[in-house]
Amino acid sequence: MASEPPHPALRTDLPGKRGGEGDLPTGWGGEITPVELQEPLAELARDPKRFSHDLRFPPAEKIRIYDDTLRDGEQMPGVAITPRDKYELARMLSDIGVHIMDVGFPSVSEGERETLRLVLEGRKRGELRADLEVVCMMRSTKGDIDATMRVIDKLGHKREDVTYFIFTSASDLHVKYKLGKTLLHRDGIPESEWLELPVSYYREANLRMMCEAISYAREQGATSIEFGGEDGSRADVDYIAEIHREGLKAGGTRPSTPDTVGCYSPFAVREYIPAIKAAAPDAPLVVHFHNDLGLGAWNTVMALGSGAEVFTTSVNGIGERTGNAPMHQVLLQLRYLFGIDLPGFKYDKLRTLARSLERMSGIPVQPTEPGIGLDVFSHESGIHTAGLLIHPAIYQFIPPSDLGAEITYVYGKHSGALVIEHALRRAGIAPEPELVAKVLAEVKRIREERAERSDFSDFHRRYYDHLNRMGLTAEEVVDIARALTAN
Repeated sequence: MASEPPHPALRTDLPGKRGGEGDLPTGWGGEITPVELQEPLAELARDPKRFSHDLRFPPAEKIRIYDDTLRDGEQMPGVAITPRDKYELARMLSDIGVHIMDVGFPSVSEGERETLRLVLEGRKRGELRADLEVVCMMRSTKGDIDATMRVIDKLGHKREDVTYFIFTSASDLHVKYKLGKTLLHRDGIPESEWLELPVSYYREANLRMMCEAISYAREQGATSIEFGGEDGSRADVDYIAEIHREGLKAGGTRPSTPDTVGCYSPFAVREYIPAIKAAAPDAPLVVHFHNDLGLGAWNTVMALGSGAEVFTTSVNGIGERTGNAPMHQVLLQLRYLFGIDLPGFKYDKLRTLARSLERMSGIPVQPTEPGIGLDVFSHESGIHTAGLLIHPAIYQFIPPSDLGAEITYVYGKHSGALVIEHALRRAGIAPEPELVAKVLAEVKRIREERAERSDFSDFHRRYYDHLNRMGLTAEEVVDIARALTAN
């Protein structure tokens, strides 16, 4: 039987193996490329950026990426990243184009202090960018500020080499019931009055505590001070505005408002962020969103279009509960829905960064995770693969090369004849119709037989055992206590 001529849509630069593990031979039929579109793509398919909105974004060069992976990301239950791995991650974040990096609470643990040392020394040696801002966290207390500065002094660095994030709380729930006893102690009021005193007292005392801490940090040599109140998304906006105005007067340089429990809606962001920004229009505003409703990234984008200039994220979206706003999602939404490319950011390294954090944290990324998941540029369905072999834009609007990836094909029960032809051509085998049909039938048979034999219960058990073993159990804690008391 004569060999069928090459299908005009088949191309040889699309890998035939999962994960893009190198090129296969050009194969039978020579170089094959997609169909050349006779009309501009923008006329054939609506540009995703074409829609009406009232968002007003800062110039791209003024938007700042604030990475929280080393601090808030590591607070994901069970996750513990060594200082050495944190430094390796810091190098990757510096290289990819992050502007600000939170290294946590150096006053509270040796591991945090070692991370700070590695990061500051790496920046001094030029292994991290000289303009990479390093943030240290602390409560609104002289004790925390002194402890942090002692660490910096002991490491031999200048106190102005870091930004001091002095935080308190903003919602009345937090201010009275989380910080209430602390505020009473500061004012010499007995704890017996805790529940009886009005919220107005706690608001005033909280504001005074934060401003005194900011002023003290200034006196001790801090030149860059971020500040703000936890649980901002459930706080009175007028009180947040007061926190920001008074914090700047006390010597703070950058206000921050967090959605600590992840309950903001995009509509609330659009309503409240402009009001918060208006209270301190000349200072850059930091926004920090969690992902409890799956809205962390979209809320971040909405906030950037509503007055914020600095946004916090974490790599792979790791963090407490459902995690932080995922860095990759925010950046992809800005780029592909609003045409905002952040200068100097290396989008093509996002997937490599994702794989590295998977290894360091022990937390895998879903295969369908936007942009960085294993399968987001992989296809099996016959309808989809046939379309992609005509032209990649038929079933994908994000070019895989933008993210350092390639289109890959998975062969199984949903495959069609065209993708089988493609695989044979890449291997230098003439795709005779009869052979293609037989191979396709055998592929489907094998995949269905595997499905019949599949039992994922062992994998499922091992996966959850892995997650549960990352942290210590209550029983282990009790065993430690018994061992200590026995001695």
